[in-house]
Amino acid sequence: MNANYWLMKSEPNQFSITDLKNSPGQTSYWDGVRNYQARNFMRDKMRVKDRVLFYHSVVKPSVAGTARIVKAGYPDFTAWDPKSKYFDPKSTPENPIWYMVDIRFEMQFAEPISLAKLRTVPGLENMMLLRKGMRLSIQPVTYQEFDIIISLEKLET
Repeated sequence: MNANYWLMKSEPNQFSITDLKNSPGQTSYWDGVRNYQARNFMRDKMRVKDRVLFYHSVVKPSVAGTARIVKAGYPDFTAWDPKSKYFDPKSTPENPIWYMVDIRFEMQFAEPISLAKLRTVPGLENMMLLRKGMRLSIQPVTYQEFDIIISLEKLET
């Protein structure tokens, strides 16, 4: 089975590539996704060994590094915790609505690759991230798009 490729967005002041790198075992769960399409990607499509572009959103939007999926989709238990900012009273352990995956740090780019730079790169014209109004926090990426971005990082280091 071939790996899939993804872009996962996180606000760096909430959870950054450095936070992932410094997590125990350089691994963390990806919780708090409250969009049905992104949830469906995690629940139905993401598999162990899939590769991830870790994207810092909002402040200096850029691809900051890479990670791997190390645990496929499972119910997001933060939805059941009334103290969690991700609490959803409609989601229960018996009938979960929201899902998450576990990711493991692979590499942090020496220089994050900015959204502005990505917009200028041949071969990325159809990348979902670059479409006007695209706000999904989890997006599929083609192998070619992933490979182009990885090659950009190698050129800049």
